[in-house]
Amino acid sequence: MSLAAFAPAKVNLFLHVGPVAADGFHPLSSLMAFADVGDRLRLEPGAPGFAVEGPFAAELADLEPQDNLVMRAAAALGGAPGRLVLEKALPVASGLGGGSSDAGAALRLVRRLRRPDLDDSALEAAALALGSDGPACLWARPVVAEGRGERLSPAPPLPALHAVLVNPGVACPTGAVYRAYDAAPAGEARLPDLPAGFADAASAAAFLATCRNDLEAPALALVPPIAATLDWLRGRPEALMARLSGSGATCFALCADGVAAEGLAGAASARGWWARACRLGGPWPDV
Repeated sequence: MSLAAFAPAKVNLFLHVGPVAADGFHPLSSLMAFADVGDRLRLEPGAPGFAVEGPFAAELADLEPQDNLVMRAAAALGGAPGRLVLEKALPVASGLGGGSSDAGAALRLVRRLRRPDLDDSALEAAALALGSDGPACLWARPVVAEGRGERLSPAPPLPALHAVLVNPGVACPTGAVYRAYDAAPAGEARLPDLPAGFADAASAAAFLATCRNDLEAPALALVPPIAATLDWLRGRPEALMARLSGSGATCFALCADGVAAEGLAGAASARGWWARACRLGGPWPDV
């Protein structure tokens, strides 16, 4: 019998980034939500090991041990008592927090089996050691992130947010995006005044339209197909608003309802792009 944990896609609904600090990190503020689509990690009985399957497995075939966040997460808790198998359903290095979310799934799964005594704060510390967005991706619930991404506070209550994730199938390296960002006048990481909540998807989209993703402009300049994807999404009647997530190359659009999201995802897929209709919120069950 195998046990599994879900690793949902992370979406930065907005991402305000300040100039690089003396410690080499960029201060930021971001409203993060998590999709009901993502990767899945399962633990199979037998000798310890690691394998990847699924539509994006080939992109991780040459993964170096130090870059394997799943195994590093398991090792932080003493190692997995069996074989970890990652079903890679999300594009790799796509601005969806996939690696950190996979690591969060590994931490939750291994704690359940090997370290049930470990409290949440210790698990969060292990997640932070793996990356600045590790604690947010560990619990995968809507949060406001500040600092370098590790200072978390609850997000305003979100309505049902139907969305579409669209990736044009191009590489958009995070390091290159940040270098391009640093080469231009920097924005500021100020957190906007957040409302107490949102009545519906339209009000959420209206508020988000007043915010930014400061990595969007450098990503679009480096990888023009992202600009074409965003222009197309912003021209579609189903999209209430559209934006790049993280450093890209995945874009998202909010829609009024699930029917609109499914229709938009189908139209994006017909163009040869990876596209998924989803709901944004979280946390989502591991089953």
